[in-house]
Amino acid sequence: MQINLVSDTVTKPSYEMLQYMFNAEVGDDVYKEDPTVNELEDRVAAVFGMEAGLFFPSGTMANQTAIKLHTQPGDQLIADKYAHVYHFEAGGVSFNSGVSCCLLDGNRGMISANQIASAINNPDFFHSPLTSLVCLENTTNIGGGACYEMEELGKIKKVCEANNLKLHLDGARIWNALVAKRQNPKDFGRIFDTISVCFSKGLGAPVGSVLLGDKQTIKRALRVRKVLGGAMRQSGYLAAGALYALENNIKLLTEDHRRAKELANVLKKKSWVASVEPVETNILIFTLAPEYSEEAFVEKLKQKNISISVIGNRKLRIVTHLDYREVMHTYVIEILSKM
Repeated sequence: MQINLVSDTVTKPSYEMLQYMFNAEVGDDVYKEDPTVNELEDRVAAVFGMEAGLFFPSGTMANQTAIKLHTQPGDQLIADKYAHVYHFEAGGVSFNSGVSCCLLDGNRGMISANQIASAINNPDFFHSPLTSLVCLENTTNIGGGACYEMEELGKIKKVCEANNLKLHLDGARIWNALVAKRQNPKDFGRIFDTISVCFSKGLGAPVGSVLLGDKQTIKRALRVRKVLGGAMRQSGYLAAGALYALENNIKLLTEDHRRAKELANVLKKKSWVASVEPVETNILIFTLAPEYSEEAFVEKLKQKNISISVIGNRKLRIVTHLDYREVMHTYVIEILSKM
């Protein structure tokens, strides 16, 4: 029994999801004639109370499209220092959009309205790049699955409006936040100019993200997606996997969250663990005591058929997911308890 807790991206489609995909009605999505893609885009937009959506092969491409839509070359965006758009999108911010990043030292990947307000460049001082966009991530990846409070998001929106800034949400794991915090997705739709949501992480679909915005923005996004090479043909087979996930897998996220918290409780009791970061959703980050090697620790777990991630500075990451079953969870708790 191999147990992969490296990421929630390692899941494979269930039999039921594959059957749903196999039976999908498809057309040519480049001509907007794929009924399943159209249905997915409309349904996700409706969930968040936004006007339109556009299906993408990846969350990275959706984020990069949003950045391109909201900026001009030479502009600057504001994000947390651990932001996915900066760390894990291969320099696309600069390569695709010619934009620089003002990185803030947030709290577990989350930045505050006050921090953002202090980081905005004076638009009349032409020596500095023009601040034009704020990018937030919810839940945070390297921040350990942390979730923004709606009150703080409202404050951030006011700062953006007062300074003529656009606001984009990298909502790759927004479903986890909605479940954990019992939030209304339409509240996010009212706050953000664009939102990218992913189906191939916690929801277990094989491929796909949707970018949300108003109709005019999404119409412009269609061209940017084409420029980036993201136009697809009979992509309804992929969109069907996302539709199945939307209908069936959101409710299962509570189990991922429970298991991550239970693992955290085990680790808090171990002498070889220096600290365990707060667990809100399905990502658990912990730090080994100074005398222990993360490489040796990971190798020891591999010998027990358990895989986790090293993220640097003696920090390790565990991510629970749809394919991490209760029998696996019992085994992992047993192994960690005995170490």
